[in-house]
Amino acid sequence: MYVLKGYIYATSKIIKVKTRLNAKYIVLTYFIAFVWCINGIVKLFDLVPRHRLIVERILGSEYSGLLTKAIGFLELFMCLWVLSGIKMKLNTALQIAVVAMMNTMEYFIVPDILLWGKLNAFFALLFIILIYIRFVCASKLSRVNAVG
Repeated sequence: MYVLKGYIYATSKIIKVKTRLNAKYIVLTYFIAFVWCINGIVKLFDLVPRHRLIVERILGSEYSGLLTKAIGFLELFMCLWVLSGIKMKLNTALQIAVVAMMNTMEYFIVPDILLWGKLNAFFALLFIILIYIRFVCASKLSRVNAVG
């Protein structure tokens, strides 16, 4: 009887851990996808001209409108990729690399155009941390699912 109680206790612990991890994973997935989606739409439809100005200052004015739309399209693709959960390790690495590179360039080249100036780098770091936490939750979930 003691073995059965121990099994039930362990199983209930696994279920609680699984539920918490799953909730965190879902919330982070939708939040991250939302950020990519909003940024993509804003750039694709030129709703915030500041984004085009940033691209213009970094890459030149000749194709800034087209490049801004292309970046917006790629951000929408990233949103869908995040939601799909396909190749999560690659997706996580690419998101972190893109956000870090983009914000590093903006920090040094166009801090005067950024919404929060150089403080944008802080928000980018927070976003990178959330992306990484989502990956950790997914990894733990896969381990918990393998156990129980």
